Amino acid sequence: MTSYDDLPYVEAELNYLAPIAERPRYYAYDPGPGVPRSNMAHEAHRVRIHDMRPIQSQISLDRQGFALLEQRSAVRDFWDEDEIRRVYYPEAERLIAAVTGASRVFIFDHTLRRRIPGTIDRTRDAPRQPATFVHVDHTAKSGPQRVRDLLPDDAEELLRGRVQVINLWRPILGPLRDAPLAVCDAATVAAADLVPSDLVYRDRLGETYGVTYNAAHRWFYAAEMRVDEALLLKCCDTMTDGRARFMPHTSFTDPTTPPDAPARESIELRTLVFHPA
Repeated sequence: MTSYDDLPYVEAELNYLAPIAERPRYYAYDPGPGVPRSNMAHEAHRVRIHDMRPIQSQISLDRQGFALLEQRSAVRDFWDEDEIRRVYYPEAERLIAAVTGASRVFIFDHTLRRRIPGTIDRTRDAPRQPATFVHVDHTAKSGPQRVRDLLPDDAEELLRGRVQVINLWRPILGPLRDAPLAVCDAATVAAADLVPSDLVYRDRLGETYGVTYNAAHRWFYAAEMRVDEALLLKCCDTMTDGRARFMPHTSFTDPTTPPDAPARESIELRTLVFHPA
């Protein structure tokens, strides 16, 4: 069995949440003149990010909070919204149900990203950009709330059982060398590292976790991910029996990336995953 310390790695800077006196807040849209997009500041910490490939078979959603899978998609054009919903959504539902043993998988949105140097994320008339700070998409509060928001008629029954929020992430241009995704072993994350933060939409208030630095964090990535590979990312789990619940992640600048590497293009699906009580 390959040990963590024997894994190949790169060293890179990851942007963690800096200490803040008030509740962190980020607007998911341009709030207008004079209103800052965010009150958060981030501080860079240089860390080792290990290649998970040698231990791929030892990694699982319930232990580390992520998993690397092979999955060849029948989608021909990931920039075709109709094809994503018609072909990719059913593929993803089958894959996640098979991996988790879930009784139901509900896909509630997807995001396409294409990195354009110098572009700020969530800019009008520009594609979404890779996230450049360490975060978790949902919290112990906002995960169950998404069930109530999206499936109100069934929510209370569904919430009696186990509910997970799991993202399916993949490059759509590969092998991926530009702005790869770093994922943190959830078992190395302390509860105090996770800072509830407001994500303000025009029509609702979401909540994510900002993440403060902890030298115990163990970071991984999949070197040169292919388009027939996907990462499952656990963003929330209502089980409190010691399994991974919240998995921090971020894009990063790989110092070994060739200067002529194609810009990252990727897609992530966000799903609610249900298990009966």
